[in-house]
Amino acid sequence: MYQYLKTYSHKEINTYINKRKGETKFGEKIELPSPDMEIGDQLRASKARFVLLGIPEDLGVVGNLGKPGTRYAWETGLRSLLNIQYTSYLKESKMFLMGYLDFSKEMEALEKLDKDPLEKVKVARKFTDTIDKEVVFIIQTIVSAGKIPVVIGGGHNNAYGIIKGVALGLGRSVNAINIDAHTDLRDREGRHSGNGFTFAMKEGFLKNYFIYGIHENYTSKAVFQLMEKDRRVKYATFESLKLRKTVDETRAFEKIRDFICGNNFGIEIDCDAIENVPSSAMTPSGFSSTEVRRMIHNLGAMKTASYIHICEAAPNPEDARETQQTGKLISYLISDFIKK
Repeated sequence: MYQYLKTYSHKEINTYINKRKGETKFGEKIELPSPDMEIGDQLRASKARFVLLGIPEDLGVVGNLGKPGTRYAWETGLRSLLNIQYTSYLKESKMFLMGYLDFSKEMEALEKLDKDPLEKVKVARKFTDTIDKEVVFIIQTIVSAGKIPVVIGGGHNNAYGIIKGVALGLGRSVNAINIDAHTDLRDREGRHSGNGFTFAMKEGFLKNYFIYGIHENYTSKAVFQLMEKDRRVKYATFESLKLRKTVDETRAFEKIRDFICGNNFGIEIDCDAIENVPSSAMTPSGFSSTEVRRMIHNLGAMKTASYIHICEAAPNPEDARETQQTGKLISYLISDFIKK
């Protein structure tokens, strides 16, 4: 039933936590699945409001001709999150650590292929279809239990499965705000990290879609024309917000709120929108981490906020400093969302 789901024991989680006398870490208060009870039943019985799920893969990125490495964000993000201080700011933010979806066999199979790059792209897209099905099933299970998914990816391909799972769990289409340098509205040419929102909109699971901070240098004329014609899509470019300042940020937020927050909505954070964060499309020019944190804090306070998805971070596992900094960023983004 949960073919790809891997859970953690208390013994395993304790190896992640750096305990200190006089301190309580978030990981010491997190709830874990029991092997003696079906997970759906556990979720319904749990008092936790949020459910943490990892999708450590980069198959969707490879399928989009991108740079792999997003598989490493989950481990570093989890380790950092478990070690933040558990204080009065987090006492109402109970969390259930569901585990992660393990697609290591698929990634290993792709790496062993002795074929040309384009053939690998085709295989990666087929594997991404498999990922979609598992993500939809797990997210629908979480939402049907009345919980809010907190997802660490992985590639942005997983937005499709998350949106579809949330919509099926709620029984209606949902909205999304995507803080991203790219629209991810590429053609439905096979599943990959660049067309998750295209599929979600075409199939009716995504209703209103707002892209905040897209880079004009990396958005085609055809995509701009598509967005102008489709009333379900609104956007603000990074340059209009931060360089020309022809779009006021306060008014932009009001526009976002009016466009998506009247219905259940998700928050999508693509780390390539944040300046100097190692990602599949790392940028030297983008939002600061503090600006994105503020956005998450304000959006997360909305009653209709129904999930958060942090994706595309790609830290080098051999670079201790880079891994640590990426993990801290992910933990900040999650804590900003769950704090009330």
